Amino acid sequence: MSSDTKSKTSKVKGRKPLWLAIVVVIAWVSISGFTGPLFGKLSTVQENNNSSFLPEDSEATRAANAITKFSDSANDQIPALVLFTGEITPEKIASAETFAQNLGSKILVHSDGKLLTDADGKEISIPISDYFIKGAPITTFPSEDGKAILANFPISVQIATELLPDGKEPALPGVVDAIRFYASEFAESNGFVTHTTGFAGILADLFGAFGSIDSALLLTTGVVVALILIVVYRSPILWVLPLLSAGIALTLSGGVIYLLAKNDVITLDGQSQGILSVLVLGAGTDYALLLIARYREELHLHESRFDAMKVAWRGVVEPIVASGTTVVIGLLVLLLSQLNNNRGLGPVGAIGIICSMITILTLLPALLVIFGRWIFWPKVARFGDADEKLSGAWAKVGAATARHPRKYWIGATAILIVLAGFSSTLNATGLATIDSFTKRTDSVVGQEELLKHFPGGQGQPTQVVLKETIASAAIAKLKSNPGVDSVEAMGMGFAVPGQPLPPTKVVDGNILLNVTLKFAPDSKEAIAMIPGLRADMESLDPSILVGGSTSVSYDINQASERDRNLIIPIVLLLIAIILGFLLRSIYAAVLLLGTVVISFFATLGACAIVFNHVFGFAGADPAFPLFAFIFLVALGIDYNIFLMTRVREESVKMGTRAGMTKALTVTGGVITSAGIVLAATFAVLGILPLVFLAELGFAVGFGVLLDTMLVRSILVPALVHEIGPKVWWPSKLQFHGKSVK
Repeated sequence: MSSDTKSKTSKVKGRKPLWLAIVVVIAWVSISGFTGPLFGKLSTVQENNNSSFLPEDSEATRAANAITKFSDSANDQIPALVLFTGEITPEKIASAETFAQNLGSKILVHSDGKLLTDADGKEISIPISDYFIKGAPITTFPSEDGKAILANFPISVQIATELLPDGKEPALPGVVDAIRFYASEFAESNGFVTHTTGFAGILADLFGAFGSIDSALLLTTGVVVALILIVVYRSPILWVLPLLSAGIALTLSGGVIYLLAKNDVITLDGQSQGILSVLVLGAGTDYALLLIARYREELHLHESRFDAMKVAWRGVVEPIVASGTTVVIGLLVLLLSQLNNNRGLGPVGAIGIICSMITILTLLPALLVIFGRWIFWPKVARFGDADEKLSGAWAKVGAATARHPRKYWIGATAILIVLAGFSSTLNATGLATIDSFTKRTDSVVGQEELLKHFPGGQGQPTQVVLKETIASAAIAKLKSNPGVDSVEAMGMGFAVPGQPLPPTKVVDGNILLNVTLKFAPDSKEAIAMIPGLRADMESLDPSILVGGSTSVSYDINQASERDRNLIIPIVLLLIAIILGFLLRSIYAAVLLLGTVVISFFATLGACAIVFNHVFGFAGADPAFPLFAFIFLVALGIDYNIFLMTRVREESVKMGTRAGMTKALTVTGGVITSAGIVLAATFAVLGILPLVFLAELGFAVGFGVLLDTMLVRSILVPALVHEIGPKVWWPSKLQFHGKSVK
């Protein structure tokens, strides 16, 4: 057959897979056109209310249900506390009172004083009082030290969680911005310094922090991944394809999650949305790196790029599906959590990983074969050329661990054990809200100033529901607690300054006590008081319920500890089972799991050192170890799966020890690159001004680098060389026969 005939035949054979690839790309463009706009609406279906995260049987939830009977707005109120500090005179107190009473009549404006506008640019005039509890008094009172004035504005949480009339953002941060603008005007003309804090002020700042998820976080993540891919591929073009594929995976997952959250199938909060973005872009890029590396390797061995892709796809589909399944199962175990936000993160993250796997295994191969070999320019992978990976740096690493395995695994283990020893110093007992920001927001500064002049629990009391017959004994018991500032029974109406207190309100024989603590309601000191208060009340009557925001924080901490103790062992067991089936070896599964666990504790130790002595964080959320574990163990095991599936493939051909060296040589670069990408994407969480996400970003970033640079590169290869073929027990591969399949 002539060369012309061969060329014609090759073109005919390549025509069908080329058209199939084009159809796949067109299908994905159509899907993205539908899911892209839905992804843009994700922030509108967030639920960031802590009280809704607790299970129905928690005492704080049962108390909230009982408190609702006393007033339709009893659980609907979130106080915005406006603090004025400076020289106080009777005239200034009267002026502050006038300002507070007239604030509700002022028009809602942006933080710069400009009116809201609708889609057509027409100005919207709506009074701030529309967002206050109807009929609730606005109180203003000076501090006992005569250095501050505090005004309490009762905002309705139900109205404030809706969108502003311009439809651009939730109303709460908009209302707080308007209050801050008018308060600043008043303070400037009266010689005061002002801050807006309280639960409303803190929540508004949280909304502001999560608001950057859609823009800053996503943009920064994309730029970071793009730069790393350009360095990895040393190509001005190739990096676009994996990043584009990962981006489409993100829009697909976001569209699915939006529809589910809108129909109340799953719960989405700002934290989960932020994690979703970095998880999908990080994991999707990792899978893309693995596929492209194997495809490039096969291009050296096959003249047809379609044949090369077929072999490469078959070689990576098992490890990608196995690693993705491991992460999905680890995330879905979060459905066992008592906290609704943790349960929400489970399916949110799982959907993201599933979409990443599907997209990378379908769209990316189609794009690669459509563009052909030139996409790798300037280092085009040509048929018959030597693969430079076989003689690069990772070949030297593989040879070194093969020559002296015991020295390397003992050294690596010693480093991990030393770091793990510091894990016990990690303070994960909880964070006060003012400690949960990495920046000093107005609400944080305001809370600190408020504590200097007023009781910490002012405006946000702990609430106790009890029988009227034991009210006197309960009040006396509560007042005897050194952490309690005052106790007041809820009246039949709102108290009016200068008038007698209204009679106590009784509902079904019960009354409601508002207990003002001396500490900030979300502080560690206040939260630590809850078990004691509950014990004191239970000694009087087991039916007494202690609720309020401080109780919510305490119950969330307790649920987080319970979740951690339940979920971590289950995830370890499931991952061990997956590894056992994937590698057909119990020995290898236990070995890999052990290396990842010690890597996890080493990461916690590093976190303790950095959080305490470098970042100066006040502590960590009780849920932090669980979240770090889920991502580190589920994602960290990925790299061992990528490595060991290739080791098994090569061991069939050349034996275990030689197979280990070959596998490390050909996968070292791509797995390290994947680890750097994933570490960088999670590190981007640090741009959000929230301690929890900054800590999680550091933990996953450091842990992934530790796993790729030390555990997967040194420890695992050295252990496999030390153990030899027995690592495949009970598989027949342990007997090292080339015919064993």
